[in-house]
Amino acid sequence: MTKIDIISGFLGAGKTTFIKKMLEEVFKDEKVVLVENEYGEVGIDGGFLKDAGIEIKELNSGCICCTLVGDFSRSLNEVIETYHPDRILIEPSGVGKLSDVLTSVQEMEKTHDVKVNAVVTVANVLKVSKQMRAFGEFFKNQVEHAAVIVLSRTQNADPKKLEASVRELQAVNKKAAIITTPWDDISGEQILKVIEQQDDLLEEMLKEAEHAQECGCGHHDHDHHHHHDHDHDHDHHHDHDHDHDHDHHHDHDHHHDHDHHHGHDHHHADEVFTSWGKETPHKYTKETIENILNTLSDTEDYGVILRAKGMVPAEDGTWIYFDMVPGEVEIRQGEPDYTGRLCVIGTDVKEEDLGRLFGIE
Repeated sequence: MTKIDIISGFLGAGKTTFIKKMLEEVFKDEKVVLVENEYGEVGIDGGFLKDAGIEIKELNSGCICCTLVGDFSRSLNEVIETYHPDRILIEPSGVGKLSDVLTSVQEMEKTHDVKVNAVVTVANVLKVSKQMRAFGEFFKNQVEHAAVIVLSRTQNADPKKLEASVRELQAVNKKAAIITTPWDDISGEQILKVIEQQDDLLEEMLKEAEHAQECGCGHHDHDHHHHHDHDHDHDHHHDHDHDHDHDHHHDHDHHHDHDHHHGHDHHHADEVFTSWGKETPHKYTKETIENILNTLSDTEDYGVILRAKGMVPAEDGTWIYFDMVPGEVEIRQGEPDYTGRLCVIGTDVKEEDLGRLFGIE
């Protein structure tokens, strides 16, 4: 029996950091495969998790509901048959709907020896109110379908802010356990104990997802027209021995221009958010990257930027890894990758201007 843990959360919530903590502290003796469904064409998180030493399967295109129904099931099949893992961690897109993910995994339970073990949503305590208001449909879906909500950045929140955020989350999901202790103060074992004690709630969530599918709310009948101006197979299997022998010549744009026909009022990620991605050998300095990220964080000159992330070669021969959500910028040194990769997600994104900002237009 393979356990399946779904780790969802809005853009920049801290899903990847949370997964690293659990891998290092709890799952290190298990055979684990991480399946990612990133929004946008350029896979970034795989590079951030390389040093965890696990297998990573990336799904990088299409709106999440459609990707999950087709590519997702095929990828899970491949993962199970190839690796026979003890545990599969699924990290959906930050702008994906948790209900869609649950529905797809439930289909797998009918045909494979797998079991949904955990349904977790990671939420940035400092942004709960703002994201609830601005992106309610996506954010609330992730909250209301979670059995456990893990709050990030609680060490940076004053007590009133923490309590207010918890009340907002409880208003959407009264039954979920909400972990509020800072991650440095709580062990992965303690977190897992909370997660696995939520079995009754998990069963309830699964039944609700199944009911939603039966009543036609499962979003599986979309007529999508995808217009991509490149021919690229993004179903990468990353083999983390660091000997990528890619013969890629990347210096191209990735963007979504999707025409959706929906018979209901629900929206999908690519109707609301724009993902701009680039693969490029362009070299940067840490100062340049820092200035770019501060510009994206502090202004709306390039659109309302919700997330910027990537790994790029530096002029001094090292590699710069960066991650930005509004108000928070993280830059560190990382492992070389096969080429530089950038990804920016937001609304009203000015793609051509972004290219010039990053010096690659």
